[in-house]
Amino acid sequence: MENNPAPAPAPTPLKPLTPPEWESLIDDHQYGGYRRDRWISLNYTGISLIDLCLSSISRKDLPLNLKLHLIVFLEEYFTSFFPSPESDTETENTLARFLETLRSVINSPVDGVSITYSLKEQLLVSTTSIFILSTIDNSEDSKTPCLTYTSQLEGLIEVLLTVVNRPNHGVDRQLRGSACECLRELERECPSLLSETAGHLWTLCQSEKTHVAQSYVLMLASVVHGIVISKVNVSILTTSIPLIPFNVPQFLIGGGSTRENSVLPIKELRRVMSFLLEWPPFLTPFGLFEFMSIIMPVAVALELQASLLKVQFSGLLYTFDMLLCHAFLGMYLKFPEAFSGQENEVISRLLLISRETQHVLVFRVLALHWLLGFMGIVMSTRKVIKEKIFATALKFYPSVFDPLALKALKLDLIAYCSILLDMSRVADANGNGQMVSDVPVVKLFEDGLESVSGFKWLPPWSTETSVAFRMFHKLLIGASSHSDNGSSTRTLMESTIFHASERMLVSMTLNSQGLIPVIVAFVNRLLRCHKHHVFGERLLQTFNNHLLPKVKVDYRLGSYFPLFEKIAENETVPPGGLLELYGKYMRILVQKHGPDTGLRSWSQGSKVLVLCRTILMHHQSSRFFLGLSRLLAFTCLHFPDLEVRDNARIYLRMLLCVPGNKLRHLLTTGDQLPGIPPSSHSTSFFNIQSPKLSLDSKKSKHISSYIHLDRVKPLLVKQSWSLSLSSFNISNNNNLEVIRDNDTSSWQPETPNSINNNNTDNTPIIPAIEGPNEPLRVTDSKVSEIVEILRRHFSSIPDFRHMEGIKIVISCNLSFQSEAFNRIWGGPEPDLLPALYATVLKFSSSAPYGSIQPYRIPFLLGGPTKKNTPDSLEIVPAGNGHIKEDDNFKSPVLIELQPQEPTPGLIDVSIESNTENGQIMCGHLHSVTVGIEDMFLNAIVPEDVDKDSIPGYYIDLFNALWEACGSSSSTGRETFPVKGGRGVAAVNGTRSVKFLEIPARELVRGVERNLARFVVNVVGDSLIDVVKDGGVLSDVVLKDSGDLDVVVADLNVSEGPLYLEYGENGNENGGYLNKRKMGCFYVLIFLPPMYHLLFQMEVGVGSTLVRIRTDHWPCLAYIDDYLEALFLA
Repeated sequence: MENNPAPAPAPTPLKPLTPPEWESLIDDHQYGGYRRDRWISLNYTGISLIDLCLSSISRKDLPLNLKLHLIVFLEEYFTSFFPSPESDTETENTLARFLETLRSVINSPVDGVSITYSLKEQLLVSTTSIFILSTIDNSEDSKTPCLTYTSQLEGLIEVLLTVVNRPNHGVDRQLRGSACECLRELERECPSLLSETAGHLWTLCQSEKTHVAQSYVLMLASVVHGIVISKVNVSILTTSIPLIPFNVPQFLIGGGSTRENSVLPIKELRRVMSFLLEWPPFLTPFGLFEFMSIIMPVAVALELQASLLKVQFSGLLYTFDMLLCHAFLGMYLKFPEAFSGQENEVISRLLLISRETQHVLVFRVLALHWLLGFMGIVMSTRKVIKEKIFATALKFYPSVFDPLALKALKLDLIAYCSILLDMSRVADANGNGQMVSDVPVVKLFEDGLESVSGFKWLPPWSTETSVAFRMFHKLLIGASSHSDNGSSTRTLMESTIFHASERMLVSMTLNSQGLIPVIVAFVNRLLRCHKHHVFGERLLQTFNNHLLPKVKVDYRLGSYFPLFEKIAENETVPPGGLLELYGKYMRILVQKHGPDTGLRSWSQGSKVLVLCRTILMHHQSSRFFLGLSRLLAFTCLHFPDLEVRDNARIYLRMLLCVPGNKLRHLLTTGDQLPGIPPSSHSTSFFNIQSPKLSLDSKKSKHISSYIHLDRVKPLLVKQSWSLSLSSFNISNNNNLEVIRDNDTSSWQPETPNSINNNNTDNTPIIPAIEGPNEPLRVTDSKVSEIVEILRRHFSSIPDFRHMEGIKIVISCNLSFQSEAFNRIWGGPEPDLLPALYATVLKFSSSAPYGSIQPYRIPFLLGGPTKKNTPDSLEIVPAGNGHIKEDDNFKSPVLIELQPQEPTPGLIDVSIESNTENGQIMCGHLHSVTVGIEDMFLNAIVPEDVDKDSIPGYYIDLFNALWEACGSSSSTGRETFPVKGGRGVAAVNGTRSVKFLEIPARELVRGVERNLARFVVNVVGDSLIDVVKDGGVLSDVVLKDSGDLDVVVADLNVSEGPLYLEYGENGNENGGYLNKRKMGCFYVLIFLPPMYHLLFQMEVGVGSTLVRIRTDHWPCLAYIDDYLEALFLA
């Protein structure tokens, strides 16, 4: 007894999902990957998931929006749920389940919540799509589609026909329209599927009166189209087959009569066509376009009179809908005889559409494309009438305000008409034996170029230049296609257009030297074409015969060298004219050479020798021997540059001693130099004169990770911000004005020097601050002394507007890591270190530092790798030996800045260098930070102050600036001339204080370490003793306590902090709680270009009070951080 296998168990029903879970499932399926696999592992896939979706569509507790998403989800992923079905029964049951759900939803009443017309429409469309994929197979190459699961397909069509079979039912008219579209799609996938229902559908079309009638008409047209192309013999007027139930025609499933033996019911089909042709006035533009695409093949098959279609659809040409114009042109191609004699009317209408500015540009361009194709079709079937073509071409001239894309197409049409006219002229000349030139062809395209005449002065890469030369190219080769094997190319070289193009190119080369690269590229394009290279050679001959005699020989002749290179390369052009021109040019270079010529003579002379080399390589020696030998001999004897003379002597010896073939071989071998890849240009002119080394942008992308530019002395404050004065909109404030011109006079104190000398030293009169004239002021001797000191000081400060200003120098070290460098760029042998050659560092900054000069490093050796460095336990020699060894792998870099304002900032650094194997490295390094401490300089000492008097001068300058920066100073309105130019400066002071709670010994160490060269005076016995013990401040004036309230203090005793007390006059006075001070430091700092920073440090045992005065208040924003870092680090 045979054991039958047990049937497969039914899939376990899945747990219903909530709306959030459904949304998550849909999102995860769209995302794919592990998120989709999570649901598959839970068995939410295949038939089980489809059944769950279909049951959820019928649920009333789910929102409508989610149901619509589920329907679209089923349509999108239905094929993925059945990649290879285990049996046809599963697919059949699934389709039956779809059909059951569709019937349930269609028959359910609309409640506006769970069931709506939009839900029914979406389910109709998605179910039809799924059934088409599952039941209709058009993959095989056969006339009849293969149908499967016909019972389910018939059930779907029955549902659709049931919905359609309710004409004039206004409530569900949108649903009926969707059902008609679904039936159209089924008929399109399987022609003649609905052929047996054609009579019923015609009746429905006649009955429908709502706007959905368009869908009914298109459905009937599709059915008629299927009957005609399938040649099915069915009766439309008299049918005995009911509309429902629906059965698939037998010939589609292999039974009944075949279509090969069928005869179309022509009369009935023509009657239906006459009904359909009454509907175009009632269709929308999209519906009419679809209707015409269906009807045209039927009209051709039924041999309908084209006049019927012409009467019905000729008005489409005069609409402003581009879709309908396209439909009309398609009908014209189907029935060209019916529209004979209306070609000019069609051309005029299309041209008018292109001129309608209210149309968008794409429609206007599309009209010109249609026009170009239409004229090609017409001209291929009609005799060319020159006068009509010329009259038509005159209408193509671009308007002034036409977009460039529109101008380009109109110029294409003008070029096309010009070619037709010129071909007709040549044909008439061949027939009559004489040239006929009734129509000015040349003027036609010359006037057309006026619309893009800007190419003559615009840059060579401009779009107008491309459009103009595109027209030149079309004019030259338009009548000589690549598929033409005849002698049309030689004929075109004698045409009027070609001769006119030659004249225009020569004229443009003479008048617009900027177009020479474009003309060279144009000639190269012709020379590279196997069919049209004769045109390029002819153009080069024209340049040689007509351009060279007219070229002016001066320094601007170098711009013609790329074109001369092409002429010299061509063997069909004799080089005599070029050699004569080169000789004149070399004489000009010799005559005009002088001390101001610079490298111009060397550059131009080298280029001439490169052109001579090109002649040596491409021509026989007999053609140029005499002229070239004279040119080289003159260069050897008289040219001012030694290198050019030596190269000319080498070429001359090669010309005299080496035979032609060997000479060309030697010169060709020299094109490929070792380590230099070939240039992207095809000519030797570019290969020799400007070789391109390899530049890999990917390798240069992260060079800052292994190439470092570090400061020698780190900053105390890592400044991450900078005060921008422009953001305050106070750039015109006098308090921030550095220098202004001396344009008004002001009061000048009378000094003995000025009385005795009577202003014989041409010292400019001190100008006044902008404003009304002031009355004469009387000052005491103290103020006069302060003003005199400041005038003497400012007269030593250069005016950076008219001369070189004061510069600061930032010292850095450049180094790079060998291991990372070798990994990216490739290096030498493992035991050798890589190196960089001819390194150039370029600097830029948004801060007001002026122009920063680049820094060049000839050679830099890479740092040793880790395996070459000693281990931490290895004994190394002490002293300077190890430091010196490290310094060998660093290169000092000096960055010179000329600040126009003392403010911190960042300096951007870019590097260009060469590796040992010829690669170019180019990229950006980390920025270098400039701090406020970099701006600290010693005050400029006048030339008449000797070295021993400098400390005293600094004390007097400190006291004068301290008084001038005070708020009650009487010198605040004075201005002081600066060195050079007509500029004057004013002192507008600002005061501030900073309390530092640090011991005195640490403060003294901080001053000695960082501010020693700026200290001008030390006051106080206790403080002087501490300073003398340090031995750092040796060149500073040391004074005793004087009138300063100080006492001897023990540095080991903790004292109270300083405090501020205000007297009756409102001035602050600092002191200890126990009234004890050690002394004061007086610090004078010069801030370029002409500002000052003054510190008066009242030092106590446990704390210090720093009084700050400056004539540049923005610097106070950085001083607090600097003082804290200076003493608290």
